[in-house]
Amino acid sequence: MVAAYPGLDARLMVGMEIHVELATKTKMFTSVPNVAHPDYHDAAPNSIIDPVVIGMPGVLPVINKAAVDMAIKVGLALGCEIASFTKWDRKSYYYPDLPKNYQISQYDLPICGEGEIEIPVSHEPDAPTKKIRILRAHLEEDAGKLAHEAPGGIAIDHSIVDLNRAGTPLLEIVTYPDFETPDQVVMFGQMLRDIVRHIGVSEGVMQMGHIRFEPNINVIITKDGKTYKTPIAEIKNLNSFKAVYGSISYEYERQIDEWMQSGVVMGARSKSTRGWDDVKMQTTLQRVKEDEDEYRYFPDPDLVPVTISEAHIDRLKAELPELPMVKRKRYATELGLNEKQVDAILAEPATTQLFDAVLATGTSAKRATAILLNYAAKRANELGLAMDKLGITAQQIHDIAKLADDDKIGSTAAADLFNLCCDNPGDSAEELANDHKLIQVSDTGALDAMIDEVLANPKSAKAVEDIKSGKDKAIGMLMGQIMKLSKGSANPKVVTEMIKKKLQG
Repeated sequence: MVAAYPGLDARLMVGMEIHVELATKTKMFTSVPNVAHPDYHDAAPNSIIDPVVIGMPGVLPVINKAAVDMAIKVGLALGCEIASFTKWDRKSYYYPDLPKNYQISQYDLPICGEGEIEIPVSHEPDAPTKKIRILRAHLEEDAGKLAHEAPGGIAIDHSIVDLNRAGTPLLEIVTYPDFETPDQVVMFGQMLRDIVRHIGVSEGVMQMGHIRFEPNINVIITKDGKTYKTPIAEIKNLNSFKAVYGSISYEYERQIDEWMQSGVVMGARSKSTRGWDDVKMQTTLQRVKEDEDEYRYFPDPDLVPVTISEAHIDRLKAELPELPMVKRKRYATELGLNEKQVDAILAEPATTQLFDAVLATGTSAKRATAILLNYAAKRANELGLAMDKLGITAQQIHDIAKLADDDKIGSTAAADLFNLCCDNPGDSAEELANDHKLIQVSDTGALDAMIDEVLANPKSAKAVEDIKSGKDKAIGMLMGQIMKLSKGSANPKVVTEMIKKKLQG
């Protein structure tokens, strides 16, 4: 794009607003169930509402302490200063999915102040990092949802309001405009999603709106020795990293084109909000952004301020698990896992927790990785379950690994034993292996007769001659027959050595 305009230099500048729905059992200011909690994802429209949610006269909100604690944990993970005193404000605007005509939010005293986080420019363990500054993170309540077609995609001439989401605890995280490429924004978004999922404050399912990204984009243009800033465009409600990347890339080019044609620069009331069309792969103008005074912020008279002690902050800090970016580096540098393996283990918190529990039993990282990313992943996918719901225990996985390391079971038997352990979580893995005849036969006396029978078979003649002449690959041709005779119980390593000794001396 810049190449199309000789003499022009254009630098992208992006700040982010990220909305994270917190997975508390109940909503932000009432005891009605929270649709962002996994128990209520499938609630029928308008089935989890109450007088507080729909703004009936005379009702009073009550602060959800769990949401406050979750917000503090996210702030700590992002290196934010946690406020010792915070309050609630009313943000007034009219929209059909906002029954009260105001949203309870935080204006001038957010729960989380400034912070910063380092993002790697790639997933490589030694990749350079870039510092992203956090401006603030504040709590508020989510609005409802509008549907412009009936379930099943049926066209209608009106909109449908579903207030299940209204009142959901929402943490809005605001960064400084420190991003210079779409890739940096996506990397930050992926890291933030990992953080909120691994510390247990959100399910983080982007397709369900648990995390919504709103990049604020403009371009710093230098031409003929002068610098110009294009008006900021805020892209609303992006729920995929593809949309984040595509919208930022498109806006960069659009704003350069617009400036070349009109020369319009950033000024009062120049900020706009735009939507992303993922079919046309372009942004579309929605409206000119309101100034803050148009929201008529004022302290909510129905809610008391919140004071947060240092002791309480310390308790919450102690509850934080090892953060995913720290795990990523440790898995790569200390455990020797490759990038693909690290990505797979960190993809789901349940997988990460099981992996760490298996390591704690003394199982090697190599063996634990192989079992989880093969047997466990296969069974989880088949059953549609998270790994922590499979039934198998970390100790059973350790015992399977030990049996494999001791050459008592092969890979096929290990897979079968894994499934047996899932179905019998309290049983000894070795006892299950014995009961189901999965232990390999390593007794040379028992194997000798089977090997002699296979070697004497005329169909084995060519393989026998090849082995005698030093072509060890031919042993594989005989192994299948021996496995058939032993019903899969022969130890391949022992059989191989015995065949070599018989035929090669």
